[in-house]
Amino acid sequence: MIAIIKNIKTEGPGSIENYLVENSTPYKIFESEDGDTPSTLEGYSGLIVMGGPMGVYEMDKYPHLKVVSRLIREAINRNLKVLGICLGAQLIAYTLGARVYKGHCEEIGWHDIELTGDALRDPVMLSLAKHPSVGDVWRKFKVFHWHGDTFDLPIGAVHLAKSSVYENQAFRYKNNVYALQFHIEVTKEMLIEWFEDHPLKEQILTEAEKMLSEYSQRAKNFYKAFWGE
Repeated sequence: MIAIIKNIKTEGPGSIENYLVENSTPYKIFESEDGDTPSTLEGYSGLIVMGGPMGVYEMDKYPHLKVVSRLIREAINRNLKVLGICLGAQLIAYTLGARVYKGHCEEIGWHDIELTGDALRDPVMLSLAKHPSVGDVWRKFKVFHWHGDTFDLPIGAVHLAKSSVYENQAFRYKNNVYALQFHIEVTKEMLIEWFEDHPLKEQILTEAEKMLSEYSQRAKNFYKAFWGE
């Protein structure tokens, strides 16, 4: 059973949920904003923590983030598979003792990340880097971003990716915890909802028409490698 923690109702698991359904993997979604979280992760095999517009440094304003951080710590202590997306990645960094803070600018849209040498030796990240049709490895490729916060690399973590705007875009802790600053889970429906009243709506959706077929397959390959299937 996989526990999926949402930090805000509009940021769900997207293509992650599609993958779990396709592979008959049991999961349960929790709405942490409403105080809906598992009391313990006993009986769970994995934890996925989604994104949200709030900052890790705003825990007094959003106390449910403290609960989510405790669940991340429990999952790491239990050696569960853990995946953090955007705010989820920042929460993992925070839980591991790293600083999370407001960045110098927002990073929004389809922009390149560049993988590190360690990422190219990491089978999970390599699955994301391989072009789904051709099979060649791309060290640099576009992913979808929407964040204004960033984090320092936790002690003991392996740096996996950077962008031209922010150095820390992905890291691995031990062999079972992955933190991604970008959104691999996005679907067309999610982007339409997220950008409904945003000035970048047309640009984002036009680029999505070109990107999503390949991007969704890269994400699916990542999920497959992450869960070891």
